[in-house]
Amino acid sequence: MDRRSVEWLLFVASLLWCTTHQARLTVSPSFSQLFEDDSVSLSCEEVDRSAGWTVRRNTTKRQRTQCGVGWGQQAGSSCTISYVDPHDSGVYWCESRRGSTSNIISITVVPGGAVILQSPVLPVMEGHDVSLQCKTEDSSELPADFYKDGSLIGTEPTGHMTIHHVTKSDEGVYKCHISSRGESPPGWIYVTGKTTSTPPPTFTSSPPPSSTSPSSHLWFMLLLHLVVFCPYVISTVLMASLHGHRPSGHDLPVSMVMTSPTQTEQGLYDDLDDITTEHHF
Repeated sequence: MDRRSVEWLLFVASLLWCTTHQARLTVSPSFSQLFEDDSVSLSCEEVDRSAGWTVRRNTTKRQRTQCGVGWGQQAGSSCTISYVDPHDSGVYWCESRRGSTSNIISITVVPGGAVILQSPVLPVMEGHDVSLQCKTEDSSELPADFYKDGSLIGTEPTGHMTIHHVTKSDEGVYKCHISSRGESPPGWIYVTGKTTSTPPPTFTSSPPPSSTSPSSHLWFMLLLHLVVFCPYVISTVLMASLHGHRPSGHDLPVSMVMTSPTQTEQGLYDDLDDITTEHHF
């Protein structure tokens, strides 16, 4: 098999590995903005339960922390935060023991007395309806202005707006404003096409891992084999070389084989045998 074929097989194997070890993060309630002291539950919908999926997050205080370690209560592949506070604002995702990751969602927690925009935290299918609610902590139904990408798109007397049959053009940043209460934080609404069978690309808060080309991997494997096996090969060659230079009975001169040794010669031969024995490997 040539090098190009090996590289192609490695590439296909890596794609299969990435596509067969995935999970999807879901949230309940399924809103991107929450009030302080609200409760939220995050769950990893697993394809491979043996991968050991857990919920992780990045916040302004700490990075890549796991549920149950300083925040939240872990139960299997789910995580519950009973009373959220503004420090829980950040991005959340599922991660396996192998390092695979799920989609990423953003959650914003606002202090009491503020205004939030209740909008879908997960992407919305094109053609579906989207419900927006400009909400106060006491759940008062007050008139609210709604904005998309900084432009006013409508005013609703009860603070509730529905966008019918959304398209990709409806994707963007939304916020709402209640004159007597204030303005909500901005929140993204993502729209995915009807024909899309997999989740759209997700946004990460950390740079993606650097990629290593298959050819570099091959060179690394070759170097690894050389490092592991070279000492063995060198020692084997040295042993064979020393054994090949060892004198044997077939190498003795004819005169030494046919005549009886003198006493002095016998002592020399004994010394030679001792030397040979000491250098035997």
